[in-house]
Amino acid sequence: RLRAHTHIHTHMNMRVLRLTAALYLAGHAHALALARAPVAPLAAAYGMRPQAMPRLAPARSAQLSMQAAAAGDGKGGPLAKLRAKLPPPAELKKVTPLGAMFFFILFAYTILRDTKDVLVVTAPGSGAEIIPFLKTYVNLPGAIGFTVFYSWLSNKFSQQQVFTGLVSTFIAFFTLFAFVIYPNAAALHPTAAVDGIVAALPAALAGLSAPLAIIRNWTYAVFYTMAELWGSVVVSLLFWGFANQVTKVEEAKRYYPLFGLGANVALIFSGLYVRFVSGLRRTSTAADPWAGSLKLLMGGVSAAGLVVLALFQYMQKKVMTDPECVPPSAVKQSKTKTSMGIKESAAYLASSPYIRDLATLVICYGMSINIVEVSWKAKLKAAFPNPNDYSEFMGAFSSCTGAVTLFMMLAGQRIFKYFGWGAAALVTPT
Repeated sequence: RLRAHTHIHTHMNMRVLRLTAALYLAGHAHALALARAPVAPLAAAYGMRPQAMPRLAPARSAQLSMQAAAAGDGKGGPLAKLRAKLPPPAELKKVTPLGAMFFFILFAYTILRDTKDVLVVTAPGSGAEIIPFLKTYVNLPGAIGFTVFYSWLSNKFSQQQVFTGLVSTFIAFFTLFAFVIYPNAAALHPTAAVDGIVAALPAALAGLSAPLAIIRNWTYAVFYTMAELWGSVVVSLLFWGFANQVTKVEEAKRYYPLFGLGANVALIFSGLYVRFVSGLRRTSTAADPWAGSLKLLMGGVSAAGLVVLALFQYMQKKVMTDPECVPPSAVKQSKTKTSMGIKESAAYLASSPYIRDLATLVICYGMSINIVEVSWKAKLKAAFPNPNDYSEFMGAFSSCTGAVTLFMMLAGQRIFKYFGWGAAALVTPT
């Protein structure tokens, strides 16, 4: 009997060794399959009732098989390297819709930026010379007024309500402009009254014809201002404010440069869309082909805006409520309101050296672009007096700008790495 028990124990030890080796070499699913057979004989030898081995669900078995295959790939295998380069699922869940939001926001902005120039430069009695007056007497007061309005909204409503309400307002205006305001521009514009004033002006006051052109085409001036505000409000304020809220500093270092690359890809695609829509006039039999092109352009803007809203709602429901994506402390902090007036906000911003440097950069950019913009766009009007021709050229120009900027961003990474920020800043035209 003692020999029999010793023999059985020896067999059990051999079975355990086989089970351990199988677990190590082939993964849990295959090991359990190998170890299932010898259990019944061993139990019968001891006079015990054999117990059924638990069977794995097919999904779990497949998952373990994939893990075993990955483990067998080795540390340097292609699958292991690919997995190492991919972001964690929680980051992908957050960064992918953020990148898509940025793409569609800038897709719409490029269309608006090209269209606003076409409207004010090719309008009757107007030209590129009204752009400085538009920026000084229309855009600047509009931006200041919107700053006050946005401060009031932020103190009264949640970030989700402010984002949804402002983007919806922009979409409604651009749709209304293309389908209602522009077709009735002749009835809305005081063309006859302004023509009478211009005819009565003495020669010494001939320079007032440019400001009067803004009044003559006031709906185009409003469109110009709203298009500028889309870039300032939706891109700079709403999107980046939301992105900074849900993204950690470590994640921002990795993904914000990719957002910049995506922005230039959006520039390329939106330029192609503008060029395609503007070229449809060649087969159009309408009395005003530009009106049809404008509807398609604003339709693209509205569609992109609706996609942005859908992505924002998705993030509110699926990302902001997931503690693996956004820590609860960040969500709680975003809901905490800090009531600050205009003076307090201005003093707070002025106290930051980074904000002052950014303001200096923006002012220098505005001065440099104004030096070139008027003369360049005046030449464009002379070359392309038809709105569709002008728009088609601007679409091609936007695509080329996006491609060149994309290349410069990729090259800039190397310049930053080997020569530093100062050399990279000196690369730009001076």
